[in-house]
Amino acid sequence: MPQLPGGTVTFAFTDVEGSTRLLQELGDQAYATVAADHRQIVRSAFTDHGGTEIDTQGDAFFFSFPRARDAAAAAVDAQRALRRHEWPNGKEVRVRMGLHTGEPHLGDEGYLGIDVVRAARIAAAGHGGQILVSETTRALLGNQLPEGAAVHDLGEQNLKDIQHEHIFELTVDGHSSAYKPLNVAKAENRSEDFAMRFEQRIQNMVERHLDRGAGADEDGVQRARHRLRRAGGPHPADRARGRPRQARSLSLRMPSTRMPTPKATPSATSSASSGRSSNALPPK
Repeated sequence: MPQLPGGTVTFAFTDVEGSTRLLQELGDQAYATVAADHRQIVRSAFTDHGGTEIDTQGDAFFFSFPRARDAAAAAVDAQRALRRHEWPNGKEVRVRMGLHTGEPHLGDEGYLGIDVVRAARIAAAGHGGQILVSETTRALLGNQLPEGAAVHDLGEQNLKDIQHEHIFELTVDGHSSAYKPLNVAKAENRSEDFAMRFEQRIQNMVERHLDRGAGADEDGVQRARHRLRRAGGPHPADRARGRPRQARSLSLRMPSTRMPTPKATPSATSSASSGRSSNALPPK
């Protein structure tokens, strides 16, 4: 289990835009190469700047950094490397990234608090190739931006579950997607709903953690699971059955969303042939 930075930390979420389309266009073998190269590029850039990998599922990463400037530098280097990389068949792999800085509680099993969800929602609002940052992260960056980076004010946005958040885009070498509206108001109506997938991923991470502790404190596990349902809204399966959304209380503490990097299993070999790691969720 890696040692996690405490106090004020910056969270980073990343995700490949349109990975299902890439898989269909490239086929299993070529996409397996794309997935491996993407993981290597993002991991290398983030760890080189002091990032700690909290979790990965499929083509999504969750990292934490002790300093906002390190997180920004890592995101800029990763986007630059992804853009310069030669992908199979001349395809373009576009990754969206979201950064948010907060002071989550650090327990024995990882981070506790709504800041993790806020960082995921900021990433969910972006497009491939974008780096979005919260107002808190932007303030900590000040004028000391990574070389070739610039900040653009995207204004106050209404993020799912988080109320209002002032969002900024960190552009790299003049590349920007600011002309596209952020994925905020109508996220649940999109055919490829990144926000819903991240909500499900966070839910899965938390519930796996709770299940591990069930033998020690069954009552406590059930209470934490109840808080999770209230803070995160109805389970996605409930929504699929048409049940109405419930009111949320965002002041409730979120359970830990930290999971160790999954260990290799005997099924890893068969999973590799499909272009996903053994712990990957179905492609979007």
